[in-house]
Amino acid sequence: MNLTRVNENRSAVDSDLRDSWMRKYFSPAILGLYQVVAPALRAYAAGKLLDAGCGTMPFRKYLKPLIAEYHSLDIQKRVPEVEFVSDLENMQPVVAEDYDVVLCTEALEHTPHPQIVIREIWRILRPHGKIILSVPYLSRLHEEPFDYYRFTEHGLRVLLSENGFSVLQLKTTGSLFSFIGHQISTFIVGSVWHLPIIKYLAFFLNSILCTLPCFFFDKLPFLATKFPLGYVVVAEKTSASLTLN
Repeated sequence: MNLTRVNENRSAVDSDLRDSWMRKYFSPAILGLYQVVAPALRAYAAGKLLDAGCGTMPFRKYLKPLIAEYHSLDIQKRVPEVEFVSDLENMQPVVAEDYDVVLCTEALEHTPHPQIVIREIWRILRPHGKIILSVPYLSRLHEEPFDYYRFTEHGLRVLLSENGFSVLQLKTTGSLFSFIGHQISTFIVGSVWHLPIIKYLAFFLNSILCTLPCFFFDKLPFLATKFPLGYVVVAEKTSASLTLN
């Protein structure tokens, strides 16, 4: 098994499908994330939004009809359109109280000091601005050595409440079946994505035989409660000032 090839192809899938309807069917984990993030965007995304830790900007197309301005920030340019190249812990290019919403998906676990990131997001949000945040709970080690944390519901609530936010909504994404299915999907599609035609055949077979079944099996009672794949939380900036510990 050529893990280097799989990892390279996994990154290529994100880049190649970032604006495609196909992307969410890559794995049950990705499908579960879309199923929760997309409604949160429809409910809370408005005004001027910063996609912090944007990666390949997979949610940009969902945001266009909802917001007035879209801006992107990441620690490196995975795609050419990234506007701000900056560390999430020190977003110097972004001025204070400039955004109505900050979207931060699957990035907080890659920061060594999550509390500092949340405080930076608090700084750049306008009063009563919103953060839409997704984080993993079940996940293999990835993007090593920059993989630092996994989060529980209780930890998220404390992290946000102690740093000037009030939680408006917190939902789980997936469970054990999605976790296992994501590993299978990554191997199947990642093994052949460099092969023309074959890669699309593998993608669609994986979607039918792995992504959709695992996604629906995760609906079994109690699975998501005790074995969540991850969380999507929406929180509002409520404190007028922060006390630094």
